[in-house]
Amino acid sequence: MSARSSITTLPPVLGLVLAVAAVVAVIVSAFTWANVRSEPHELPIAVAAPAPLAEQVSTQLVESAGREAFEISTVADRAAAVDLVQDREVYGAVVVGQEGGEILTASAASPAVAQMLTQLAAGVPPQAGGPFRVTDVVPLPSDDPRGIGLSAGLLPLVIAGILTAALLATLVGTVGLRVVGVALAAATGGMATVGVLQGWLGSLEGSYWANSAVAALAIGAVGATLLGLYRLLGRPGLGLGAATMVLLGNPLSAAGSAPEMLPEGWGTLGQLLPPGAAGTALRSVAFFDGAGATVPLIVLTSWLVVGLVLAMLPVHRGENGARAARDGQSAASQPVPA
Repeated sequence: MSARSSITTLPPVLGLVLAVAAVVAVIVSAFTWANVRSEPHELPIAVAAPAPLAEQVSTQLVESAGREAFEISTVADRAAAVDLVQDREVYGAVVVGQEGGEILTASAASPAVAQMLTQLAAGVPPQAGGPFRVTDVVPLPSDDPRGIGLSAGLLPLVIAGILTAALLATLVGTVGLRVVGVALAAATGGMATVGVLQGWLGSLEGSYWANSAVAALAIGAVGATLLGLYRLLGRPGLGLGAATMVLLGNPLSAAGSAPEMLPEGWGTLGQLLPPGAAGTALRSVAFFDGAGATVPLIVLTSWLVVGLVLAMLPVHRGENGARAARDGQSAASQPVPA
């Protein structure tokens, strides 16, 4: 930096310091707010018990956790409750019968919810038949019993999509090659990510190829969206897209908890963004034979298609403006004929 452009007075320094503090505050808020305010909001669970007892159990659940904490479905028996858990219709169930009380959980659906239901089972007083025994209907892999791999692996998928778009936008000059680049980067990135999570760390189960396809769709959705924004807005579009995916989409993905555990409304928004949809789809495909994957796969496909359509638009103001500026500089540098 030249002496002429250097800052030599205190007010600009204070401005820079305040700007950095503001950016840090935004980043910290984005990554901590949703988790700190985590509590159930209409969390789907089932109650399996004889009719009069089922109503009593439901009332006790509402009184213990709040009126809006659970969305309770009443089923006839334990088998029906297990079916709902395995179909991802509910996160767990309370079963009360002749053999006593039992809490069904699915740590593969949400370790945080499974832990909450386990604590609920331990808190049932002896006069009510407690503590209830706990059965994990769809457990996480023994190599990763807390589900850290899947939760932590979501951000690298987002970053892969961002890097793909940034490199293709700045280094590749034709739209067709950019589209091909997104497809290749998504495919290879998806296989590499699942290779680490499933082949090495043991954090995923099910079909390697199906899991890789979901991961590839996630990378492609992010990458195509950013390319589309670049096509419309130029480099600011890349920055806007990256900030949205990292600072909004990733914290609201609920990859480590559940959308219903986020503040009301924000969980729904998170599932409409690529990171949240990717986490739900990958969890469904890896542990539930695809149950519950339809909506998130539609969300990811929609982002991918819209991004590609935008990326192939014939008008790109950012590139045209940059090209015009370069052409102007070239014309100015040419010698003028005498």
